[in-house]
Amino acid sequence: MKVRRTGTVDQVDGAESSPPSSRSPRSLREAWTALAGLSAVFLFEMLDNSILNVALPTIGRRLSASTTELQWVTGVYAVVFGGLMLVFGALADRVGRRKIMLLGLVLLGAASLATAFVATAEQLIAVRAVMGVAAAMTTPGSLALAFRLFDEDTLRVRGTTLISTVGLVGLAIGPAAGGFVLAFAPWQALLLVNVPIAALALIGIRRGIPADRKDELHRDPVDGPGALCGTAAIVSALVAPTLFVDAGAASLLPWLTTAAAVVTAVLFVVRARRTAHPLLDLALVARPLVSSGLAFKGASGLAVAGLGYLVTLQLQLDWGWTPARAALGMLPQVVVLIAGGALVGPLLTRVGFDGAAWLGAGSVVCGLAVYALLGRFGYAWVALALVLVAAGMRVVGVVAGTNVMRGLPADRTTIGAALVDTSGEVATAIGIAVSGTILAAFFTGDIATSHWSADRTAEFGEAVTLAGLLLTVAAGALVGWGISRSRRATGTTTPTPAAEPDGE
Repeated sequence: MKVRRTGTVDQVDGAESSPPSSRSPRSLREAWTALAGLSAVFLFEMLDNSILNVALPTIGRRLSASTTELQWVTGVYAVVFGGLMLVFGALADRVGRRKIMLLGLVLLGAASLATAFVATAEQLIAVRAVMGVAAAMTTPGSLALAFRLFDEDTLRVRGTTLISTVGLVGLAIGPAAGGFVLAFAPWQALLLVNVPIAALALIGIRRGIPADRKDELHRDPVDGPGALCGTAAIVSALVAPTLFVDAGAASLLPWLTTAAAVVTAVLFVVRARRTAHPLLDLALVARPLVSSGLAFKGASGLAVAGLGYLVTLQLQLDWGWTPARAALGMLPQVVVLIAGGALVGPLLTRVGFDGAAWLGAGSVVCGLAVYALLGRFGYAWVALALVLVAAGMRVVGVVAGTNVMRGLPADRTTIGAALVDTSGEVATAIGIAVSGTILAAFFTGDIATSHWSADRTAEFGEAVTLAGLLLTVAAGALVGWGISRSRRATGTTTPTPAAEPDGE
C-alpha cells in the first residue's frame, strides 16, 4: 500500500475518499446543538474525578473503606478508561462513531444511577469501572465527531477549543462544587450529577449529529489478539506508576508490572506488523502529522502531571501551606487553562498549525525547566512555571488532536482520537511515576510527616530538581521529535488554518 500526498493530508492509495458533506455547518452557531452535546461529554470526563476527590474522606467514613480501596475508587476509572480507548476507537470506526457514543452515554447514565444503591467500597469500585468503560466509549468519539462535524479546519479548531474549555471549567470548579454539595447532600449526589449531563449529551448528539455514512466507516475484521495485547500493555503502563509510588522502587511488583507493559507492547507491535487487519495500522501512526501530534501530546502530559504532582507536595509539605492556600497557589494554572482558549484561534491565524504546535510544546518544556531550576527560590517562579505549562498545554491540546485527525483517512478518525487520549493518559502516568520514584529514592523517612529537618528539606529540594530536569529532558526530546516530524509533513504539504483535507 502506498501513501501519496493530496492537499494537506496523506491519503492512502486505494482508500475511498469521502466528498465534503453538504450538511456541514458553516458556523459554530449552526452547530450549537451538536456542540452542546459534545461539550457535555467532555464536561463529564473532566468533572468526574475532580468533583469526586474532595469526597474521598467522606466516602471512606461512610463505606468503611481502606486507603487502598479509596485509591482504587479513582484509580480503577483511569485504568479502565485508558485501557479500552483504543479498542472502542477501532470499533467505532467500524460500526459508527455516533452509535458507540450514544451507547456509552446510556451506560454512563445507568452506572451513575446505580451509585444511589452502593453500600460497600467494592460496589463503588465496580460502578467506577463501568463508568470507565462508558468514558472509553464516549471520549475519543467526542474529538472525532467534532472534527468531522465541520469541513474547515478553522471551524474544527474553534469547535474543539469550545468543547475543551467547557471541560476545563468543570475541572476547575469540580472541587469547590463538590465541597458545596457535600455540605447539604450525601456523597452519592456527586456521581448522580452525571445523569443529567449524559441526558444533555444524548439529546444534543442525537439531534445535532447525523449518523455516519457507510463511506466514512470500514469493515475490516476486529483484531482480537491485538486488542488483548494493546489493552494489557496500556493497563499495565497505567498501574505501574501507582505501584512505584505506593510500594517503592525496591519492591518487585512494580518492576514486574512494567515488564508486563513492555512485553505486551512488543507483542502488540509484532501482531500489528504481521496481521492483515491490525487493530492499529502502524503505518498510519508513522505519518508525519500523526506522529508529531502524538509527540506533542505526550510532552504536555508529562509536564502537566509531573509539575502538578511536585508542586502540590512542595506547597503543602515543604512550605507548610494549608490545602486551601495550596489550592489558591494552583490558581494561575487554572486561570490560564480556562481563559487561554481565546488565544488559540488568533495564534493559529498568525503562525499556522505547525508554529502553534511548536510554540505550545516549547512553552511546556520551558515551564518545566523554570520549575526544576528556580522553583525552590520562591512562589513567583512556581507561578511562572504553572503559567508557561498551562499556556502550552492549552495550545497543544487543541492543535495536536487536530493534526492527528488531519493526518488520517476519513475512516480512521476515532482510532486517531483514541490514540491522542491514550498518549496523554500514559504520559501522565509516566510523569507521576518518575516524580514519585525519585522522591522515594532521595527522601528518607515518611514524607507526610510535619516539621522536616534541614536534611530532609535539602533531600526534597534535590529530588524535585532532578525529577523536574528529567521530565524536562524527556518532554524536550518528544518536542524535538514532534518538530522534526512536523517539518517533514510541511515539506510536502502546506497546512493552513482554513485548509480542507481530502477525504472530508
